[in-house]
Amino acid sequence: MAAGRILAIYLGVFALHFAVEQLLLALNLRHARACRERPPAEALALLPPEEYDRCLRYASARGRLALAANTVQAVLALALVLTGALGLLQRLAARAATGPELAGILLVYAVSLIFALAALPFSLVGQFGIEARFGFNRMSPRLFFLDRLKGLALSLLLGTPLLYLLFRLVQSSPRWWLWAFLAGSALQLLLAVLYPRLVAPLFNRFTALPEGPLRERVENLARHLGFRARGIFLMDGSRRSTHGNAYFTGLGRAKRIVLFDTLVESLSAEQAAAVLAHEIGHEKKLHVPLRLAGSLLFGFAAFWLLGRALDFAPLFGAFGFAAGNAPGAAAAAVVLLLFFAAPLEVLFRPLASWVSRAQEHAADRYSYRDAGCGEAFVEALVHLSRRNLANPTPHPWASFYFASHPTLLERVRALRQG
Repeated sequence: MAAGRILAIYLGVFALHFAVEQLLLALNLRHARACRERPPAEALALLPPEEYDRCLRYASARGRLALAANTVQAVLALALVLTGALGLLQRLAARAATGPELAGILLVYAVSLIFALAALPFSLVGQFGIEARFGFNRMSPRLFFLDRLKGLALSLLLGTPLLYLLFRLVQSSPRWWLWAFLAGSALQLLLAVLYPRLVAPLFNRFTALPEGPLRERVENLARHLGFRARGIFLMDGSRRSTHGNAYFTGLGRAKRIVLFDTLVESLSAEQAAAVLAHEIGHEKKLHVPLRLAGSLLFGFAAFWLLGRALDFAPLFGAFGFAAGNAPGAAAAAVVLLLFFAAPLEVLFRPLASWVSRAQEHAADRYSYRDAGCGEAFVEALVHLSRRNLANPTPHPWASFYFASHPTLLERVRALRQG
């Protein structure tokens, strides 16, 4: 296949992905305007009119920001592909490096940094514009940039040796992609164990639940449900935001449930215990290992594609790369995988969203029925939705494509209808 045809296929898939996501975001904005004019009775049965309107205004503000951010990212990607800038970056990295492996690492990081810098203004607007306007932001500019620097340091610490190993393996074995996949998978599994203990504490403080009615209720519930973990922790989410949340993390003996302090402060002991039961439901239904297995499967496919790409010279020419030495070709293939990953979301994102929503419904049912939390869980859902200004009535197509969680109305309806 000629390089020109490869580029045309990429541009076609790229345009489809961009059009689908922008259309769905626009439909969601239009739907929010219609709902503000004629609020659905089902929504008003759970939320006061002024709160429902505020939810829609918040969702619309986030949607307009996403439209703008997507447009900038798309224009940037097209500029890099169509102007030959990717090939220029490859040549500059080769000149700056002392060896082919380092040149490959510099190329991958240079492209990643360009997109990260382009996304930064939108993150700032989201945090200090929209989140502040709706009363959520508690993060200082210093903390915002400190978080980014910590994230960058972690990416360099973990990504550099993995990329170096990848580029070395390319030169040493015809099955390099398989060994690289196994090394990456081992790192991913190790991080799943170490993240709660070593990584998360770099960003937040985790403490045991203080003595009181909530801790007593939570410990009794955990014993009743046979939940065994390293602990149930309170996280200082209020340092950054007033949003309330909870999550389950870790594998094996490192698994734990984390409750935001903002969640605990705003819920009764029964409601907070019901949220805990929902998170225990994720553990009982094996959702974390299932998600990890899905991630490993996609990783296997990605490394296999990398292995095939190195033998297909027209692919590199289509994007202005020179295949050159093996590490250089592997680095170019990694960059191309990043460029193809976003457009291919149009195929895989709806499936991933559907699976995530199905898991949330399963955890809901566990809390509502199996754990016996009943209406206390419904009350917690309503309270958290109101506190977080979650849109209870997004456009159905936008929800199908983007949403990792069911809407409040869908969750309450599913629980009460059985």
